Amino acid sequence: MTEDNKPSNQQGSTLRTVSRHIVRQLGMLNSACGDLPLSPVQAHALIEVSQGAISIKKLAQILNIDKSNASRAISHLVEKRFAHTKSNPRDSRSLLAHLTPQGRKLLQKLDHQQNIIFNEILSQLSCSETQQIETAMTLYNKAIQRSRMQQEYTLRVMTPEDNAPMAAVIRTVSAEYGLTSDKGYAVADPTLDSLSEQYQASDACYWVIEKEGEILGGGGIAPLSINTAVMNTLDQPAAKQERVSELQKMYFSQALRGKGFAKRLAYLALDFAREQGFHSCYLETTADLNEAVKLYESIGFKHLDSHLGDTGHDACEMPMLLKL
Repeated sequence: MTEDNKPSNQQGSTLRTVSRHIVRQLGMLNSACGDLPLSPVQAHALIEVSQGAISIKKLAQILNIDKSNASRAISHLVEKRFAHTKSNPRDSRSLLAHLTPQGRKLLQKLDHQQNIIFNEILSQLSCSETQQIETAMTLYNKAIQRSRMQQEYTLRVMTPEDNAPMAAVIRTVSAEYGLTSDKGYAVADPTLDSLSEQYQASDACYWVIEKEGEILGGGGIAPLSINTAVMNTLDQPAAKQERVSELQKMYFSQALRGKGFAKRLAYLALDFAREQGFHSCYLETTADLNEAVKLYESIGFKHLDSHLGDTGHDACEMPMLLKL
């Protein structure tokens, strides 16, 4: 997947190094799991089979390996009598792997071995440190899952050719949520059919997400025409000197939702705003877009009592601000 204007991230390099060392120190590169007759792949296969009958195809998907590798793992378990296979009643062309009593005993030994290893590791940490790691690893795991779901998509800067399809996405999504063009919503903007022209300045940008040439969503950021009178009422020093950006027109078709793109695009836009020297990011939304509101709150946007700029979106009753 490609992505324009994404800043280099030293933390990413550090995380790669840490991940590599963890894999090594946990013995995931060894041919066997400790003193058990299992390779790491076979051990993972054994765990999944213990959850219930499973096909080779499903196992490959869960373990994120190719079908031939999954098939070899099951064949090994069958040869050692840790598992057996039966015809799939729903698909005569495939087999379902089942755990045997010997396999369950081996799984108990595997659990005991891993418990000893992880108890030794956790004994080096306080309870709060363990909780921090669990939270961080959960986030890391979710990020990996979202990254996999996004593999066939492209996130890039908008071009004039994207104007019509992106406008169509905005109109379709707006209609889905009852945001009509006769009110102060983005769908009523006179520039909706020429979006790319509105983001030509060096401190503005709009990105689109496509799959196989089809535009499925997008979002942008640009300077906010600031209302200094309102800004002066906020608890912000030197409000008149602050540069405020605005997160704009984040719309995603149904086919794109649930894959983590909203948060990814928001982070990309916020990183861009920081690079351009903005001190905060503003947005206006509506309670009708409940998923969007939750997203902005999770990122750190705070609700404001009044609007900051003259955006023309008077029907968007929920102004929010994030300090960068």
